[in-house]
Amino acid sequence: MYHAKQLTVSTQGRGFTDITRDVREVVEHSGLEQGLCTVFLHHTSASLVLSENADPDVRRDLEAFFARMVKDGDPLFVHDAEGPDDMPAHVRTVLTQSSLSIPVKNGAPDLGTWQGVYVWEHRTSPHRRRVTVSVVG
Repeated sequence: MYHAKQLTVSTQGRGFTDITRDVREVVEHSGLEQGLCTVFLHHTSASLVLSENADPDVRRDLEAFFARMVKDGDPLFVHDAEGPDDMPAHVRTVLTQSSLSIPVKNGAPDLGTWQGVYVWEHRTSPHRRRVTVSVVG
């Protein structure tokens, strides 16, 4: 059995958007009790992460680390067609991930106690991101 739904996620610019509830709803509507949920982001300047969902300082610290590691406007980068955050956003995406695999157990994503699913926007401007959530079992 296979079930999928495409989500549109509006980001506020660089930072994290929690999509855990949306992923849960797709899994619940699939009717599958056991299986695998795949979350896939269709973009090259944002990524998906499983991150702590209790303390927002964790996400703030991740953003601070990446800001130090991959600086906007770094003269190293040639690709800047859409501004100084263009190539840094692509590098951040390559260093993270565009898809997640989450086990399905008892009709729900089998996430850890403190895990949440996030779209991590790497551009400084707001964007609408396309995410496909598929469930097989």
